[in-house]
This record gives sequence, C-alpha cells and structure tokens, in this order.
Amino acid sequence: MTVGIRHDDLRRRNRAMVISAVRRSKQPSRTEITTITGLSHSTISAISSDLIAEGVLMEGRSESTAAKRGRPQVGLELAADAAAVITVILSLNLLTATVTDYAGRVLAQDARRLDTLTLPREALIEECVTIVRQRLEDETTIGRRVLRIAFAVQGTADSHARAMLWTPITPHGNIPFADILEEAFGIPVIVENDCNMMAVALRWRGTDRYRDDFIAVLLSHGIGMGIVLNGELFIGTHSSGGEFGHMIHRPKGALCRCGRHGCVEAYAGNYAIWRSANGIDENAEPAADIPDNEMQALADKARMTAGPERDAYRCAGEALGYGLGSLFAVIDPAPVTFVGIGATAFDLIEPALREAIAQTAGGQHSASISFDTEPNEQMLIREGCAMRALTFIDQEIFALGGPMATMPPPPQGGEG
Repeated sequence: MTVGIRHDDLRRRNRAMVISAVRRSKQPSRTEITTITGLSHSTISAISSDLIAEGVLMEGRSESTAAKRGRPQVGLELAADAAAVITVILSLNLLTATVTDYAGRVLAQDARRLDTLTLPREALIEECVTIVRQRLEDETTIGRRVLRIAFAVQGTADSHARAMLWTPITPHGNIPFADILEEAFGIPVIVENDCNMMAVALRWRGTDRYRDDFIAVLLSHGIGMGIVLNGELFIGTHSSGGEFGHMIHRPKGALCRCGRHGCVEAYAGNYAIWRSANGIDENAEPAADIPDNEMQALADKARMTAGPERDAYRCAGEALGYGLGSLFAVIDPAPVTFVGIGATAFDLIEPALREAIAQTAGGQHSASISFDTEPNEQMLIREGCAMRALTFIDQEIFALGGPMATMPPPPQGGEG
C-alpha cells in the first residue's frame, strides 16, 4: 500500500532540509543545496525566497565567476538575529550559561563557582534560575527571540528531557528543571546528559570520524559516555543513555562516589587516580574535587619516573579498556574520543587501555580501534547544547513557516 504525504508535511520536510543544509554547509549556494538535498532547483529557489522573506536566511557571499559563464553563485546563510538560545551547564562546583545566536555564534556567557555538594536544593534551583534571568536581561540578549533553553547536567536525565534524575555532584535528585525554568521564563526547555551533548557536538563537526558510529568518553573527576549509533544519539528508554562510568569493573572493588563498589569510575576518575597515586585506601571516601593543576602535576610525575603515579594511570587504562572491550562485544568497535582534563594524560593511559581491550571479545580487531582527544569538555558540552536547541528551532518552528516563524519574542525575565 502506498502512503501519501500531505502537502503540509512535504512542505515542512523540504523547508527543514534546506535549513539543515545551510546550517551544515556554511553559506552554500542554491545549486549546492540542490545537490545536498536532492530537491529540484525550482523548489530550492521558492523555499529559500520564503525563508529570506521570513528572516530565517539571508544572502551572503557571491562566488567569483571569472572563469565561468552565467550569474554568480550567491551563498545562503542563517540570519543571526532570527532567534537565540540559552545553554546552561551544571557540573561539579560549576554553573555556566551562554547565549548563542541563530547562526551559532556566542553572544554572552557567564560562569560561577558553586559548592554543588553542599548547596541546599532550593538554593541550587535558585542559582540556575538566576543565571538564566541574568542572561535574558543582559544587553546583548534584550530584544532577541530566545526560543529554547538547553540544560545539560552531569548525571542522569529522564528520557523525556524534563528532569535531572540523579547526579554525583549534588545529593539532590529528581529536580524538574524544565518545568521550573519554563514556568519562570515561558521558554521551552530540554534537560540533557552532558556527555550526550559532547557527542552531539562531535557529530556536527561533519567529518567521517563522527558520521555513523562513534563514542565520546568523559575523563574528568567522573567518567561518562555519549554514544552515536547509525548516525543517531543513543538515548535510553527511561533515562538519558548509558552510564559507562558506573559499569562494574571489579565486583566489591574500590569505592565509587556513587556509593557502589568496583565501578569503572572508581579506578579511572580523577579522584580514583589521585587516591591510588597517593597510597590512600581504595575504600576511602572519594575526594570531593581535585584542581586540574594537581592532576597535571601528578601526570607529569608519572611521565618522569616509575612509581605509584604511573601505576595509578595504568589501573585507569585497564578499567577503561575492559569496559570499552565489553561494550565493543555488543556494538562492534567504533572510534573513541576522550574528552576532559584526563585526556591530557592519555599517553599514560593508552598502553594499558589497548592491552585490556585486546583481551576482550570486543577487542578482536583492537588494532583498528582509533582514539582521539579533546581536553575542553565545557566547550563541547556548550556546543552540543546549542546545536540541540538550534536544530529544534530549525525543525519545529522555522520549518513550519507561517505565524510561528515570525512570532514575537516569548515573555522573558520571569518573576523578580
């Protein structure tokens, strides 16, 4: 049976394809968009004219045609003023908020230190509301249409992207941040796992490495993972996806900050490496936080001489390797990018990691497994959040056209 496509659905799909092509390709010409989307040139011309009239797209550069006949190819670009999004990242002892325009450029950002482990629940919520309010009231944001807020948290969010279920950075769980922020500001909100957002950011780099299947592993105070399979972000049925750091490496082993014993993180997180390198009992309470410069000094010492520091990194590599090898037995090997301060010590981790992977069922082709590093986790999380929010606007607002695409700014600022 042939299922027909309604005209409105077809129009929305075609508009979404054009907007997506412009977002990915950076000022493509109409001819290039035709090649990317497979739509006819007349369809592209009609859609682009509508999107320009609506203020979603604008004409940019013109290609030189000195060696070609015909009219110059005019590039299309996203109209920066069409909309804006706010990204909020809640991580260990740090809260950040960033305003990004529709073209993906950062307009303003704010960061503040918090003691997330001791801050009362209501105080933590108020800090998050306040930082968003201040971004909305900033002179760079006033007058702009902020159409989406993306909130990333270190821990587990629900699969409906509404609440923070659990996180090791605060004793408080089940906080409905989406409902709270939407009530305060009248702007749609989505709550995401921070490691998933790292994977989204890598996916938007558009290289072959980050096309179909790849994995982003956070190596920081904690261990996390974002997974892309067949070009789609993996999100669990009930929560935000996999908790790689809390897979069991050694049953009844070292104490993890989640309260259980033997997790991968209890051997590979910053606190675990620091604990082992300093000869502290593996069941001792994990350190609340360790400055990056202390971890860098520890890594430098491990490079200089054999000793407990080097052994600690070897144990970390072993835990990560066995964990990844077990994962690869299920999904097949995929490129892995290590993100965060721990990635700067990957040279100390890699030998034991590769050796451990090779001993697992998933390591049968371990020589073909490739690794990359990206030390700046906050940048990747911010970029991923922004793209998550912007593509929502692309597909759910501007692809629709009509009144939604040209609506006035939503109420902002909330209650004082």
